This record gives sequence, C-alpha cells and structure tokens, in this order.
Amino acid sequence: MVKSITKFFSRNKTTKIDVCEKNLDRFLTDELASDYSAFLNKKNIQFKEYDCQSKCKECQQSPYAIVNGKFIAAETSGALLEKLKNLE
Repeated sequence: MVKSITKFFSRNKTTKIDVCEKNLDRFLTDELASDYSAFLNKKNIQFKEYDCQSKCKECQQSPYAIVNGKFIAAETSGALLEKLKNLE
C-alpha cells in the first residue's frame, strides 16, 4: 500500500510530449536546439514528433506542444521550453 501511494505522489511521473515537425522547423532556433534535445531526452519525458497534428492555424502562429493531451503554446521557443520544464 505504501509503495503504491509513494508511486502516485512521485515527481518522477512520465510526461508525454507530442510536437509537430513543421512547428519545430518554423520556430525552434539553433541556439535552443541542444537545450530542447537535453530536456526531451530526460528519463521521465516520453517525446514523439509528428509530421502534422492538424493544428495549422496554431502551428503558424506560435511554437506549441501537446503535453499529456493538453495544448501548450508560447510566444517563443524559449518560452515554450520554460513552460514544458515547469509542467514536468
């Protein structure tokens, strides 16, 4: 019982992040590419990149990701990375 409670409240839960390849190409800067790579390769991050997520209007306006099924957007790719880090 204690083990299951500890697991439930553990901060090491897996965070599922889905991104659009076109959105990354449009907004991710070379300066932030290694920061994104380091973050997305963390053990508790489950990352998947899609060719398209059919969110064309949002995709053209700002960088975004789908985190555990929730749409998250930001003004810049740096701001998006900070939002993603704060959600994990």
